[in-house]
Formats: sequence, structure tokens, C-alpha cells
Amino acid sequence: MSFGTLCSDFYVNQKIALSVDLPAINESASELFDRVKREIPEFERIRTFNDEVALETSELDGRYQWVGIRPKQIGSGFVNPEHIESAYDLHKLVLELAPYYLSVSPLQIEYVELVFGFDLPARENRNAIVMQSLYGQSPLSNIADDTIEPLLDVQPRIGFALNESCDLQAFVEVKTRTTAAEAATQIFQEEPITVFLTVRRNGPLENVDEFASTFGRLAGHIEHIAEHRVIPDIVVPLHQTIGI
Repeated sequence: MSFGTLCSDFYVNQKIALSVDLPAINESASELFDRVKREIPEFERIRTFNDEVALETSELDGRYQWVGIRPKQIGSGFVNPEHIESAYDLHKLVLELAPYYLSVSPLQIEYVELVFGFDLPARENRNAIVMQSLYGQSPLSNIADDTIEPLLDVQPRIGFALNESCDLQAFVEVKTRTTAAEAATQIFQEEPITVFLTVRRNGPLENVDEFASTFGRLAGHIEHIAEHRVIPDIVVPLHQTIGI
């Protein structure tokens, strides 16, 4: 299935969080970026943002890729991939190269996480949409009467374990981006409601070989949860409510 069917933007991000700072970021990042570009020629520029250095592609029809390195974090992302395997190829490449080009040890891994993001634009009170779509007639929906008490914050977040040791975890979060000024004036900008599905494996890892196997586990879980829970139970109700 196409995970981006019901949303304006669908993105697949990966984060490798570290317990210690990476040494000589600029030098090691340049070597890593050169290697990534050899594998994925679409990458074409390097930019810096405060404490981050990033390798990026140009945006074409809303589609682009990036790799970002911070002192304690290695991130990568693919926005609107035509095929999800293309996003996976990027993330697996970064995981494969990190130990050799950035001297990342398995013992330094705080966690590795894979994220699906679903953007659903709405020019209305996005908190009210979430309340109506996801809380319905539940007791929590009676907390506030949005006809006289404008809703300021309805952003549910749920986390649950995927194994007995609780080091493999999933999180579902809804971000609405409705401001108090919008709620007061009832004039809303078109901003997305974003549904984030995150699957995380806490570290440390045992050995370098576990980098690849960890990604396989994360990808398997995130696809199953997205297809059987997040899309039918969260994305579809939000999509149906927007604009009503």
C-alpha cells in the first residue's frame, strides 16, 4: 500500500542518538557525505545549521532527502518517497557507514528510531478536529465545551512496548499546531495536523552487525503498526473529519 495516499506529505525519518559527542564532526561528516553521494547521486549540497551539518538533495515535486549530523545525533530523512524502499535504502546506508566514517561504536548507541510522519493540512481549529475524530463520545471529550471554551491543546501521545524487556518501543503522537491567537480570533491558518509513528530500539547494541538487524526489526514493526492501527484508526478518521 502507499502510506502517503491520505496525506499531503509523508516522510520516513531515522535518528541514531548517541551517548557521547562525535569527534571532529565537520571532517568526518564530509567523508561520510562523499560516500553517500557516490551511492545516491541526487545529493548535491552541504549546509550548516547551528550545531548541525547536513547533506541535501534538491526538492522535486515535493520529494527530497537529507542526512544531518549533530554532536550526539545522526539523522536522515526522505520526504514523499515514490517507494518506501528508497527511504529504507538511505537509512540503511547511513547505519552501515556510521561505524566506519564517524567512529560510532555499538556501545555509544542511546537509541535508534524509525519515524513515519503523515501531514494532513486543515484551515480550521485542528484541536477540535482531533477531539471530534479521536475522542468522539468518550468521557474525555466532555472535559471542555468547544462552543464556548476554544480548545487550545489536544495532542494525544501514546507509547507502548513491543517486547517483554521494554527496550523495543512504539509511540504514536498527534501534533496540531493551533495557536492561542487562532483559537481566540477563530481565524486559522492552513497548517498540517501531523501524525507521528515512532518505533525505537534502545541501546546499547551488542556489535556492529546489530545495526542492520535493528533496522530490519524497526521497519517490520512500523509498517505493521501503520497499516493495521495508525492509518485506519487515526489517519483515516482525521482525513474524514477535515473540512466537514
